[in-house]
Amino acid sequence: MKKTAIFPGTFDPFTLGHLSLVERGLKLVDEIIVAIGVNPNKKTFFSLEQRIDMIANFFINNNRVSVQSYSGTTVDFAQENGVQFILRGIRSINDFEYEKNIADVNRKISGIETFVLFTEPELTHISSSIVRELLSFGKNVDEFVPAELHINDYK
Repeated sequence: MKKTAIFPGTFDPFTLGHLSLVERGLKLVDEIIVAIGVNPNKKTFFSLEQRIDMIANFFINNNRVSVQSYSGTTVDFAQENGVQFILRGIRSINDFEYEKNIADVNRKISGIETFVLFTEPELTHISSSIVRELLSFGKNVDEFVPAELHINDYK
């Protein structure tokens, strides 16, 4: 049976930290769906279409990674797509408590397991919110995002 995980998030933008989690997650499962959650209450720097396009183009030559968007709950999306696992990353103790609570609830209501990978130490300072802030001030973010993402083409 093929093991599939979803990696849910806003990915505004997709960072080197996200890339590391996908690459490491692929050592544990056969396929990862980068699942871009749509939250109408969240203001984003890049449109949903831009984020899908950026990430899908980045992984265009990797048939083990796909990109989809969803609204509603993560577990509903996972169940609709026959996914067995949710992949999440943890940068700090604050992330741990939040992710543990969400994982417990998701498992309780759906039976879907969450596995977490700790962010590599050299990437713990990177977050999409920091990258967005830098972008809003016109700063260069090349050291925080994969070069092949061509983020400057979308600004």
